[in-house]
Amino acid sequence: MQAIRNIAIIAHVDHGKTTLVDKIIHASKLFRDNQEFDDLILDNNDLERERGITITSKNVSVRYKDVKINVIDTPGHADFGGEVERVLKMSDGVLLLVDAFEGPMPQTRFVLGKAIGLGLKPIVVVNKVDKENCRPEEVQENVFDLMFNLGATEDQLDFVTVYGSSKQGWMGPDWKTPTDNITFLLDTIISSIPAPVIDEGNAQMQITSLDYNAFVGRIAIGRVKRGVLKEGANMMLCKADGVFKKVKIKELQIFEGLGRVKVSEVTAGDICAVTGIEDFEIGDTLADAENPEPLPRIAVDEPTMNMLFTINNSPFFGKEGKFVTSRHLRDRLMKETEKNLALRVEATDTEDKFLVFGRGILHLSVLIETMRREGYELQLGQPQVLFKENEKGERLEPIETLVVDVPESTAGKVIELATQRKGELLIMEPKGDLQHLEFEIPSRGLIGLRSNVLTATQGEAVMTHRFKEFGTFRGPIPGRISGSIISKNTGPATGYTIDKLQDRGRFFVEPGDEIYGGQVIGEHNRPNDIVVNLQEAKKLTNMRASGTDDGLRIAPKINFSLEESMEYIQKDEYLEVTPQSMRMRKIYLEENDRKRNSGKMEMA
Repeated sequence: MQAIRNIAIIAHVDHGKTTLVDKIIHASKLFRDNQEFDDLILDNNDLERERGITITSKNVSVRYKDVKINVIDTPGHADFGGEVERVLKMSDGVLLLVDAFEGPMPQTRFVLGKAIGLGLKPIVVVNKVDKENCRPEEVQENVFDLMFNLGATEDQLDFVTVYGSSKQGWMGPDWKTPTDNITFLLDTIISSIPAPVIDEGNAQMQITSLDYNAFVGRIAIGRVKRGVLKEGANMMLCKADGVFKKVKIKELQIFEGLGRVKVSEVTAGDICAVTGIEDFEIGDTLADAENPEPLPRIAVDEPTMNMLFTINNSPFFGKEGKFVTSRHLRDRLMKETEKNLALRVEATDTEDKFLVFGRGILHLSVLIETMRREGYELQLGQPQVLFKENEKGERLEPIETLVVDVPESTAGKVIELATQRKGELLIMEPKGDLQHLEFEIPSRGLIGLRSNVLTATQGEAVMTHRFKEFGTFRGPIPGRISGSIISKNTGPATGYTIDKLQDRGRFFVEPGDEIYGGQVIGEHNRPNDIVVNLQEAKKLTNMRASGTDDGLRIAPKINFSLEESMEYIQKDEYLEVTPQSMRMRKIYLEENDRKRNSGKMEMA
């Protein structure tokens, strides 16, 4: 049996998890000296690279001093908590990464709570000690207090602390004396993280991840809990609801470096990929054919938000996308639920509409962005927060912990914005030259809050939030106070009319943009909606008069990101998403239909 350590790297977003994995990969000489590679090796899809965040967890295996270390990189956003929950099942310990200036943040608490609940042993890595104003010793004490509050055992509280800078590529026992490599961290992993506990008995492996290959189909990935898996062996797949199904292992692969290597058998404690099994789901157990014993299924936190996904039926449908029918949409959403544990899809009373439940705006927007890049066209309704009822019949709603770090001069504006949305200020304390604010706020209040806070603070606020609990309903929250400017006709917008209407509000389109009747093309200054004709051209005469031929001075159009558009739309509006465009529109394009149905919308 070879020596193995299985370790997951957990941290708040942007504290340097993927950068640290890069350095571990380099330290174990997985690349030749003359081989070229980018930074953030494991963030390998376009969306992850563009946004600078990890979305899906990935494994890499390195060898150090004859020990195989399976490293699992996890996302930092609580919206992708489903990813963290399933991969922690594969590890025996965690590297908890904490920024030497920021200290433990909301998502740190979220992921650390999960790890402590599973009984995993942590190593605390205080990263970015090269930052100005950093406070490594204070941060280390904060982590200890946080673990104590989360109910850590004495063994877990007896953790080793490593200081260093992933970016500069060093780790050591003291932050004041930099070393020249990260071998201290690798030695600490081998000495502090326990080797996998080998249970005697029949083979068992829980499927915690999946991959797909065009040649062999779906691939099940998980950690062998006990026994030995052998190539060609007959096994039993233990599914949900007590269903057992006979399967045969076609091929076994273990993780070696950044790739996988084919082997004839895998012993307990190692992470492997199994091909040849069909019709499995994440959480299923691969067990002995004669005496199958399923492992407890992975528990994932409930979704807190839903959105309506429907086919694109705007006048411009099918111009840019390849997949536009309800069958395409249904198949794609069902395929996503197989690997995205925290996502749920429900059919509605009509064939072309689906309710998609997720952890938050970011969780849903990553799915939508991925779909539009694959060539899908779809429309989205306004995000809705999920409510529950307790035994007494009281209405409950998701409450979140919101943390904002902001310059002192604009802290008052942030507090005002959060309290308007039923936020309750719990903590206000200085942190370096910033003010650290903590609120309890309903999830409903967070929709659209980020853009308002960034505007009020000139983009200097750092905002993070995580789900806390379902609490009592906090009452109505004021929504968007400005109405919409709606296009009357279809055709290209002209600069002449946009110029003339600028005093009515701000526009989302510019001269030459193709628009259609019923499309939302701007934000009105007042609470009511107005319908305008943007296609009107200037009347040409052969008379020249002073003042009529002034140059147009048109304010630049407002460009929304996908998340901002999702947060901006009202109940009676859809967001149309195609591979190249995003347009907001009224659900009912005709003005008469809107008037007829406005009462129904209010009741809904």
